[in-house]
Amino acid sequence: MSEIEPPYPRPLSGAKIVKLPSGLIPSRSVLDGNVVTLEPIDPGRHGSQLYAAGHGSPEQDAIWDYMAYGPWTDEADMTSWLRGCAASHDPMFFAIRPKDGGKAVGMCSYLNIVPGNGSIEIGHIWFGPELQRTRAATEALFLLLDYAMTDLNYRRMEWKCNALNQRSRKAAHRLGFRFEGVFYNHLIFKGQNRDTAWFSILDDEWPEVRAHLQAWLSDGNFDDDGKPKTSLAEAMQDRTSSKRG
Repeated sequence: MSEIEPPYPRPLSGAKIVKLPSGLIPSRSVLDGNVVTLEPIDPGRHGSQLYAAGHGSPEQDAIWDYMAYGPWTDEADMTSWLRGCAASHDPMFFAIRPKDGGKAVGMCSYLNIVPGNGSIEIGHIWFGPELQRTRAATEALFLLLDYAMTDLNYRRMEWKCNALNQRSRKAAHRLGFRFEGVFYNHLIFKGQNRDTAWFSILDDEWPEVRAHLQAWLSDGNFDDDGKPKTSLAEAMQDRTSSKRG
């Protein structure tokens, strides 16, 4: 490694791949959890609910600050955009529907799907205020991670965000992603520059990350008021700190 380069977040490897990726593409199907369900986008079913979840208050308007799209002027405009989402295979969009309440209050997707290399990303993530900082929000993203990494045997899960978006960067660390670096002048969104922060979880890291997520999401980790008894962020920090030690 050159002296002018910072330390790599992981050891570099040129090892032969003994077990090749499955090559499977994610299915456009329902992902069902304990407290939340992910449903393939259906504009007719989800349009009014998603528009209501993302519009109407300053807090809702702030959802779109770091997104490449939104907010929309009216429900018809958003529903038209959702029709494009429904027709897309990459990204592959889902509506997030907590079982307590029953309405779709956010979205997420798979994107940059490369089955031959076993590489995939989750993104286009936005949560309405009632979904933010909840067990359902964490489980929604766990369902995406687990389906790709456990069921489809992908070897690399990616998370990318605007490097200025501190909430997204904290969310990546909380979910067990490891920071890889920043791509400067990477994109132009809404007429503004975007430096993009890159994060990943690799297949050999996933079993430990999965165990932490499952433990945090378990019924026993929540009190009678639905508040978690432990910190997922601290558990993930302890995991990465012990690896460095």
